[in-house]
Amino acid sequence: MKLRLCHLYPELLNLYGDRGNVLILRRRAEWRGIEVEVTQISLRDKLDPKAYDLFFLGGGPDQEQGVASADLVAKGPWLKEAVEAGAALLAICGGYQLLGEYYRTSTGETLPGLGLFAAYTEAGNKRLKGNIAIQVEELGTDRPVIGFENHGGRTFLQGARPLGRVIYGDGNNGTDQTEGARYRNAIGTYLHGPLLSKNPHLADYLLRLALQRRYGEVELPPLDDSLELAVNEEVYRRFLPTKGKW
Repeated sequence: MKLRLCHLYPELLNLYGDRGNVLILRRRAEWRGIEVEVTQISLRDKLDPKAYDLFFLGGGPDQEQGVASADLVAKGPWLKEAVEAGAALLAICGGYQLLGEYYRTSTGETLPGLGLFAAYTEAGNKRLKGNIAIQVEELGTDRPVIGFENHGGRTFLQGARPLGRVIYGDGNNGTDQTEGARYRNAIGTYLHGPLLSKNPHLADYLLRLALQRRYGEVELPPLDDSLELAVNEEVYRRFLPTKGKW
């Protein structure tokens, strides 16, 4: 069994250590005997929509997002084709914003998005920053997904399904308790950390989505995630505004 992972614009969208998500996905697959091939695709590189099972985009400053935006729109039909065919995708922060309809920066510049998510993003007056926990129904567990958010943009869903409901933190815009977006097997989110380091349940969910494209339903052998889950619980409780138990 082999997983083919495409890391888009690694030299442009590389803030906050989000590339750690690629390392985590790779290791969690390899520990189960699954071969992993990681390909980096950047400006002017051709994108074969049939070649990859999982795509990753990180975040970057507005200037780098602008550079990536122009190229991503050109690659758009290929990436959309891959997602429609069942490929999985994880986009963090700036990468998430570029997959919406558009992102309007603090200078008033409008960066066209791919339109994969029915959502748009506009810069706010202050950054939404701090620890965040969300509930993701598709994971089939009450255990939250936790991370750290740090974004100036406010994302508003226009028919897109949110990734999760905010337990605490700001999420997409600080007002409607939504966080991230979903379309088919594509996920966009503002959570850093890197995200998957404290959320092995989400990492394995992404691996299953990616592998089922070529191999059908896949049952992943369990790993010893006791340390990761202990950190998940400790961080969740540390910043929980009121006492609670999931």
